[in-house]
Amino acid sequence: MTDAQFTADSRTALILIDLQHWILEMHAWQPRPASDVVDACARLRAAFAPVVHVRYLRADGADGGPDAPANQLHERCAPGPDDLLVTKHGLDAFEGTGLAAHLAASGVTGVVLAGLSTAHGVAATARTALASGLAVTVVSDATATVTAAEQDAVLDELTRAGAAVRTVDEVVAGLVTGG
Repeated sequence: MTDAQFTADSRTALILIDLQHWILEMHAWQPRPASDVVDACARLRAAFAPVVHVRYLRADGADGGPDAPANQLHERCAPGPDDLLVTKHGLDAFEGTGLAAHLAASGVTGVVLAGLSTAHGVAATARTALASGLAVTVVSDATATVTAAEQDAVLDELTRAGAAVRTVDEVVAGLVTGG
């Protein structure tokens, strides 16, 4: 984490990644349980508008498709009427989804990333966003992965790559004061 305060404006988009029931239930997520990640993401969701929601679906439909109960996003983080729902078939929310074009057309210059898992969907999306020239903030207490050590290692690697790592409180405070 750097010493600079987080600030956001209308050109910053919140991207919530893979908060589907089957993913939330997949592991005993670390360093915090899935319920804490959902709580943190719900706080972020309430502070941003609109929000980009990302879900993973198998391209072959073998997971039951978008209407399968396991593939539904947690109700506390479900898309609102003005939000964007992006369906991906791999780790990266940008790969093959049109997300980059949507963000560019909306004038977005920075993204705030939260969800599961830090080492997979969050990290892959962060790397592509950084390579695309977007300012990236990963919300440490709104993410989790398989082990606490892996969480720390991935956040350190993303920081070295140029991402900021902040807490929910820091992000929400930046929205209020940094506008």
